[in-house]
Amino acid sequence: MDFVAKKLITIVAESALEKRLLDGLHDSGIKGYTVSTVHGAGPRGQRVGDLQGGNIKIECVVSEGYVDTVFAMLSKDFFPHYACVAWVSDVGVFRDEHFA
Repeated sequence: MDFVAKKLITIVAESALEKRLLDGLHDSGIKGYTVSTVHGAGPRGQRVGDLQGGNIKIECVVSEGYVDTVFAMLSKDFFPHYACVAWVSDVGVFRDEHFA
């Protein structure tokens, strides 16, 4: 069985941003995603109790052509204003028809 090369975009942000992030992804052409509640620590330490609801992680598997569009939206609308980070990873998928 062969897999198809895709990109996994992962976004970690304040949970209060969920609807706006999902709207931005949809406007960028992304139709499928997974949202999880997450917590952790980073270079500035662990955030404890500073925001109601904690953090979310949004993951979406996309074709390479969507990566620049999504990161342009994040860079313009989210990174300068909110606690939000994102990264892209290479992944291989089966059932390619399920992904943008």
